[in-house]
Amino acid sequence: MNSMSDRIICEDVSKFYGEVLGVNRVNLSLPPGVTSLVGPNGSGKTTLMNLMTGLVRPTQGRITVLGLTPDQPEEFFRRVGYCTQFDSFPKGVTGHQFIFDSLKLRGLANQRAHQLTLEAIERVGMSFAAGRKVAGYSKGMRQRIRLAQAIAHHPTVLVLDEPLNGLDPMARAESIALFQALGKEGMHVIISSHVLHEVDKISDRVVLMSFGYVVAEGQIQGVRSEVKEHPMQILVRCQSPSLLASRLFCQDHVVEARLNTDAKGVLVRTRNADQFYLLLNRIVAEEGIGIEAVAPADDDVNSVYQYLIGSGGGTV
Repeated sequence: MNSMSDRIICEDVSKFYGEVLGVNRVNLSLPPGVTSLVGPNGSGKTTLMNLMTGLVRPTQGRITVLGLTPDQPEEFFRRVGYCTQFDSFPKGVTGHQFIFDSLKLRGLANQRAHQLTLEAIERVGMSFAAGRKVAGYSKGMRQRIRLAQAIAHHPTVLVLDEPLNGLDPMARAESIALFQALGKEGMHVIISSHVLHEVDKISDRVVLMSFGYVVAEGQIQGVRSEVKEHPMQILVRCQSPSLLASRLFCQDHVVEARLNTDAKGVLVRTRNADQFYLLLNRIVAEEGIGIEAVAPADDDVNSVYQYLIGSGGGTV
């Protein structure tokens, strides 16, 4: 495959709703695997997903999905599956019927539609409830049956808007395993989330969004290196945190040194990690401070996102 036909590509893509910004000047080239769009509610994740799935068109720029655009609807929508965050079903429909009818709308024969329906329902662990009316499902069950509908036609690109909402712990674990398996099978799995501690378990890469802009992208360690101008956070657990904080704070490269929330350590923000570690060794030797643990606080999506972007918001 060439670089266009196996990637989702955004070229200077912007979307405005009147004067309201959805996303602005987004440039991405996403290979197969699991990509998580990370950001607070209103950061532009859903707008970007709607652009990827052809539900809205960009105000400017161009987006292609595996070399296709929504102007080629038959092939485009055969390759794309979308599970939105909106929880809506036809009245009186069963789980099986919901998926079967959607496949029939794609022009599939009854036998093939039935086969794919059973396969998708089994893959999301909903075989036990397939014959029951969706109106009697829990929120988590409705979420899983919508996921089954999105994967039933064997898309190459699967776009999932907050797919873990409403799931109990076991269903969450099963869904995460499914997303990872689909990514390893060569599918593009695009997931949006603000449940940040789970994102780095799921993702091959993350795209951090704020106020409609892509702030950084890549593996979480790579994302951290993209924003080196921001101070690095390091958590030091020790026996005398107040003494350590007072010694650290007077150093030029230390931006902040404060007691951790449990008062059993110091959270340090430094512009020079190497210099910090040398300083820490010296302070420990001079003061006799017992150190229990020293670890970067930036190696997960939550800590990177929280202090690089803050609470964010303001877009669709």
